[in-house]
Amino acid sequence: MNSTFFCRYTQSMTTLTQTAIMTRKVIRYILYFMIFLIVGKVVLDVTLGIYRKIFPPPPPPATIAFGKLPKLPFEQNQNIPELNLSVETPDGKLPKFPTQMKVYFMPKPSQTQLNLDETRKRVAALGFSPDGVQDPTRETFYSFPNKNALSTLETNIASGAFSISYDLASEPSVLDRVPPAPEVAVSQVRSFISSAGLLPDDLTGPSKHEFLRAEGGRFVTALALSDADVVKVNLFRKDFEKYPSVTLNPNEGNVWFMVGGERDRAKQMIAGEFHYFAVDETKFATYPTKTSEVALAELMDKKGFVTLLGANDSGNIVIRRVYLAYFDPPTPSDFFQPIIVFEGDNGFVAYVPAVAPDYYGE
Repeated sequence: MNSTFFCRYTQSMTTLTQTAIMTRKVIRYILYFMIFLIVGKVVLDVTLGIYRKIFPPPPPPATIAFGKLPKLPFEQNQNIPELNLSVETPDGKLPKFPTQMKVYFMPKPSQTQLNLDETRKRVAALGFSPDGVQDPTRETFYSFPNKNALSTLETNIASGAFSISYDLASEPSVLDRVPPAPEVAVSQVRSFISSAGLLPDDLTGPSKHEFLRAEGGRFVTALALSDADVVKVNLFRKDFEKYPSVTLNPNEGNVWFMVGGERDRAKQMIAGEFHYFAVDETKFATYPTKTSEVALAELMDKKGFVTLLGANDSGNIVIRRVYLAYFDPPTPSDFFQPIIVFEGDNGFVAYVPAVAPDYYGE
């Protein structure tokens, strides 16, 4: 009996050992399989990523949802020499651009009986008297005096654009103090327009500043802050789809103010312009774009717009940089459109519409 029990016990132990060995093998194979799946997925993802980079899928067809676009407000260049352009970019080539880009809708400012009431609230928040005077020749234009300084705000209540000017002839002492440092001046300008609810979310792009001094009844460039009477602050829109926003004069924003050194807030803004028009980022259409080669040919054929000729009276211009941007119009417009920017030596800057010419109306 003991012998029989021992045999059964031995057989049981052998079975358990085999089962344990088999279990370990199964677990090992499951682990191998899981590792295979993980490694395989990584390899597949890397392979697909490389393939898509080399052979990217074509974009969906352009929607062209807005129909024919109005031409950009570029005036015909006058008194510029015949352009002889040569391209000397860092790699010696013109860049490759996407085959289509977004065009954004710009809602027109509403024109209602409430415009004047809203304007009065805003100018009061900016420190000006709400009792404005209507321009006798232009129905929607009003001027509002500052309650505590010799400055005046003139505005178009239909578009919301306004300008500020100071009577320096009557109070030149307002320029006696050294103006604030550029970063302080930028903060003061943002605070000033924000007090009237006029700092929209997309007016958060880069700012530029310039030191100016009064000379012979006008402002000229000063070499340093210590030599300046005012700091001119230019505010620009943010980037759209990673492309910068540019204005008619790339060195000047559609929103700019000259800030003096007076501690009295009412006397700090010596001059300014506010020409901001909203962009609806939720309403857009895609349009086919031209290549950089086509844009260069158009520029040489005088179909572009030279916004800054710079010191290039000879017309021989070396192009150093070519890139896409969005044009921020200085007046109310229907659409926020892409352009191609050409920058060259000696301060040369030119614009060419980026949308293919077939999609512009007359």
